[in-house]
Amino acid sequence: MHPNLTNIISQYKTDTQSVYNTWFVDNDQRLKAFRTIRRGVMQIVDDIKNKTFPNDFRGSSLEFVLNCIAEQKQVFIGVAHPFYWKPKLRIPDIYENQNNKKAFGQFLENCINAKTEEQVLKEIVGLDALKIKGLGPAVANILYYLHPTLFPPFNTAIVNGFNALFNDKKKLGSWSEYLKIREVLIEANTKFKSELSNDLGAIAGLCFEIGTQKMLIGKDEYLSQNERKNFEKSIEKRQREILEDKEQENLHTEMQYHLLKIGNSFGFDVITAINDKSKNHCGNNFSFLCLNRFPEINTDAETAATIKLIDVLWFQKNTNNIIGAFEVEKSTSIYSGILRLADLFFSIADGDEVFYIIIPDNREKDVVLQLSRPSIRNSKINIKYILFSELRLHCDAICKFGTDLTIMDKISKSV
Repeated sequence: MHPNLTNIISQYKTDTQSVYNTWFVDNDQRLKAFRTIRRGVMQIVDDIKNKTFPNDFRGSSLEFVLNCIAEQKQVFIGVAHPFYWKPKLRIPDIYENQNNKKAFGQFLENCINAKTEEQVLKEIVGLDALKIKGLGPAVANILYYLHPTLFPPFNTAIVNGFNALFNDKKKLGSWSEYLKIREVLIEANTKFKSELSNDLGAIAGLCFEIGTQKMLIGKDEYLSQNERKNFEKSIEKRQREILEDKEQENLHTEMQYHLLKIGNSFGFDVITAINDKSKNHCGNNFSFLCLNRFPEINTDAETAATIKLIDVLWFQKNTNNIIGAFEVEKSTSIYSGILRLADLFFSIADGDEVFYIIIPDNREKDVVLQLSRPSIRNSKINIKYILFSELRLHCDAICKFGTDLTIMDKISKSV
């Protein structure tokens, strides 16, 4: 273990541009991803059970899960690559080999239902014993989103950072190496839990910072000129990414504000996602626009928790009757937003609700593609979409002249 780990952790936490602050702490999308990915894993299991899981990664429920993880791009860029079907190499061998596909599905089902650390470890050992070609510890990135306090994320940068931090030589691609890394990280995390978190994403993020040389733990004067140049380029790239992410988040907040404002003008009770009530747009606190508490919803606890993450909901005044539901999508997966609306529709819809996806203008093709999926097109759910520019341009006019929800048809489109 590095002798200055306390100081390294302090530097990691105080650096406003570190993944601790840009991904682990200050990122609502990271928290939303846990529930979305869990539902996606359940879909993988169902698809394999029902023999509808395809013989390719593309278009599969596994692709959806990995794309949701990859959207946490501060740490997970490239997370889907190990799962791409490589026909010539026959890896990963979970697409054409039906026994391996079944084993993978059973592994995921047992892990998602596991209540203890020992149960998941038993599943990992069992999966490793099958020696399925190409199916290695990249799967741990899925396990992290199922059991974040027990299993850390895993990629090349994290391994490199781990080796630098703990003076080790662990390698990528082996479940046994992953489990050894996990043990060391848990031990270190337990020692420094008050500075880090029960969630192993925090200490894995530290390894990632070091492994990508976004954070130096030695004396940087020993870097060669070329290494220094590469290091400075990585810092500049991260600064650009942070500014872009901040701009996207500001746009997301602005669109939520417009929707809350319009809903209030119609006389509806409005509320935003439960983790967004502390937001503010141009001096307007969301807490002053929204209901103080979320109305009781007649559905199971897990579905209710998903519905409470929908970006904006409009309720008939003083009731729990939902009139409109809105998901604002920027750089994140449009399909995950559609799934949250689908959860709402299939659990409590009575036919009077209207569902909307709010998207940047340059993502219109993406939303048309997702709304054209057979699973959405063949269902009774009617989801319309509104472009950012249209909502921003017409918000005040809708508030002034609109009397009910039908005016939203003027700025919305259907597939």
